[in-house]
Amino acid sequence: MPNPAVSVRGVSDTARWVAYFRARETERPDAIFRDPFAERLAGELGFNIANTLTDGNKHEWAWVARTYLFDRFITQEIEQGADLVLNLAAGLDARPYRMQLPANLQWVEVDFPEIISYKEDLLNDVKPACKLERLSLDLEDIEARRRLFARLESQAKKILVVSEGLLIYFTPDAVGTLAGDLARSARFVSWIVDLASPGQLRLMQRSTGKQLSEAGAAFKFGPPEGPNFFLPYRWRAQEVQGLLRTAAQFKRAPAELLSLLPEPKGAFGNYPWTGVCLLHRMQ
Repeated sequence: MPNPAVSVRGVSDTARWVAYFRARETERPDAIFRDPFAERLAGELGFNIANTLTDGNKHEWAWVARTYLFDRFITQEIEQGADLVLNLAAGLDARPYRMQLPANLQWVEVDFPEIISYKEDLLNDVKPACKLERLSLDLEDIEARRRLFARLESQAKKILVVSEGLLIYFTPDAVGTLAGDLARSARFVSWIVDLASPGQLRLMQRSTGKQLSEAGAAFKFGPPEGPNFFLPYRWRAQEVQGLLRTAAQFKRAPAELLSLLPEPKGAFGNYPWTGVCLLHRMQ
């Protein structure tokens, strides 16, 4: 049984929460992706967070849709020539193990030391499908991450950046600085991000976000411009997919939310939208 005393201790614990939902989806006979490592990565803590956090188990459909869309965009970009994937705030992502990837693909994971150590311990008996490197780094250390980006620039021709579940914890200024850092080199060609509308951000801040904020994991980023936020930093949206629409496609969306479809065109404003965006660097 879940332990009612369990709470999120910090942003790193949210990775176990997400892994729990991947494990739940994997159990389904009609799973839209399978992650055989999710259950061990989530552990008992991931189960308890999902089942004791306010609304912690309510939006499983959204986590599943987000994972599916990131998988799809990653596959697409690798097929189009990306030879290095840089996963920022990789958390407990198991894609280098569970996806069909070219053996010569370089995959670099970046996260806090405790996440890197925990993950290495749990997956030390499994061989990744590609060349995997893990790095301990605080992404808010601007000079350190710039040194990393400069090093990776010399290792690849087409770099895909993945930042699943990261930007919402950054201020708009911090997101802009990161976007500018990534755009410095023409070898960083694509970037997959998830976004929330201002309306959705407020909803999240009032529910689960309140407890996460108390644990130092406050939700901060929900730009009114939507994907156009990135245009001044030389990133243009190539494709944008909403989580609710995707979940409905696979019969994962709750019936009470289907009235929100179709999604409005243009700026989402107060509409409760979350989605995944594939950005391409502008020349």
